[in-house]
Amino acid sequence: MSDFSADLAAAYATDLPAIDLGRAVHEGAVDGSVAIKLPLRMVNRHGLIAGATGTGKTKTLQGIVEQLSTAGVPCVVADVKGDLSGLHDPGAADGPAPARMADLGLPFTPTAYPTEFFALGGIGNGIPIRATLSDFGPQLLGKILGANETQEQSLQLVFHYADTKGLPLLDLSDLRALLTFLDSADGKAELAGIGGLSGATVGVLLRSLVGLAMGGGTEFFGEPQLDVADLMRRAPDGRGIISCLELPAVQDRPTLFSTALMWLLAELFEALPEVGDLDQPKLVFFFDEAHLLFKGATPAFVDSVVQTVRLIRSKGVGVFFITQTPKDIPGEVLGQLGNRVQHALRVFTPDDEASLRSTVKTYPKSDFYDVAELLVSVGTGEAAITLLSAKGTPTPVVHARLPAPSSRMAPTDDVAAASAASPLFAKYGTRVDAQSARELLASRMEEAQALDAAEAAQKAEARKEKVDGAAAPKAPAPPKAAPAPAPKKQHKEAAGAVAGGAAVVGTFLKSREGRALIRDVGRGVFGMLKKKR
Repeated sequence: MSDFSADLAAAYATDLPAIDLGRAVHEGAVDGSVAIKLPLRMVNRHGLIAGATGTGKTKTLQGIVEQLSTAGVPCVVADVKGDLSGLHDPGAADGPAPARMADLGLPFTPTAYPTEFFALGGIGNGIPIRATLSDFGPQLLGKILGANETQEQSLQLVFHYADTKGLPLLDLSDLRALLTFLDSADGKAELAGIGGLSGATVGVLLRSLVGLAMGGGTEFFGEPQLDVADLMRRAPDGRGIISCLELPAVQDRPTLFSTALMWLLAELFEALPEVGDLDQPKLVFFFDEAHLLFKGATPAFVDSVVQTVRLIRSKGVGVFFITQTPKDIPGEVLGQLGNRVQHALRVFTPDDEASLRSTVKTYPKSDFYDVAELLVSVGTGEAAITLLSAKGTPTPVVHARLPAPSSRMAPTDDVAAASAASPLFAKYGTRVDAQSARELLASRMEEAQALDAAEAAQKAEARKEKVDGAAAPKAPAPPKAAPAPAPKKQHKEAAGAVAGGAAVVGTFLKSREGRALIRDVGRGVFGMLKKKR
């Protein structure tokens, strides 16, 4: 006969540095001998924190982030409601948090954690996070625009054209200018050899850009772009800095913020080198409201998410998805999440019942619990947990009572002041308007118009000379003379002109536009620009 305490204590025991996820509960009582530990080296095998609203997901997330920071692991968290900003302040010395820790037989010390606050494009309080359209890529942009597969492919063609012609797409005005040009007679001629854009598709994309501009795209797209290295810093005391992306001001724009989060994760994937298995992750990324990422996504987009999650583990990054039910996550992604913290599920409808049955099938069988009953009965701040042991094998399902956060379990008082005091605010706080596709296209069109005008003037002058010559009597042609050698001064001037032209070309090739023109453009996941290691 199985012994609950002995079997589960052995399954979750580890001598390695680990995250403490509380103590086991059996037959309604806490068993202090069974400590639920997640080894740090298994955190980059990814995870899921799921459960209905009000079951404790946010506090579980907060407690995990605190322990990772203490271990020196930087974290990125999406703070949709503003609750996680409390990581910046110590928790209350009395109240539910110390009571919960006493129940688990664990000490409680109110603690503040090193926290940076960011905001998409500066919408709301926080250091502005921006991205250039060129770097963002066509697939992620297509997700925000709600593009279908044909429109997404058209965006890929537009981005390819911009790359090869040295036209930096920095913000939405650049893309509008390029789409308008490519829909013109001159633009259609340039695309003739690589496929074309239909006028209807261009019209749909232009209209979608208007909606995106009004929904936060104007603020988010542009420069200076965030350097993801700034998300991987440690505080002077060695703790990992927590980058808290404040999203309350854009809660009504879920597609924008969920796709921007995916861009951050993809940026990390493109920028970081392979490191293999580490004793602890280099960074952990917490993806809240994860169901929004997959809503209405094209198959190509989902495939890119799957690829990113699968491969980013070997770059030392762990990813945790936070959502209400596992069915919100596509099976190809869910299968890669080795660590599961499942808070209570609510079953009110036949669809809920079907979802419960599907969820139960994804858990290991248990000698001690009826998993279906457990998933609907765990209390607030409790969860059904299965993890990967240090050997990489799934642990048995356990009903766990989770520890309380030691930081403040409510929003901090002044996010704006805290972010303004950060050295990163000086780096990213002011928007930069550099020369980009819009200006280059306008200059190109002006040059073309000037050339057309000059050609027209030459033709008019030629016609005038022809008419004047026909009216005047012809004079005898002068005898041909041998060409005189050019004076040395003229030779020097010609050589100087050539040298000057070469200098101009050299200057151009050293510019951002010139480098973009001559480089071998490579685009990786989501059609993003590949970073040079």
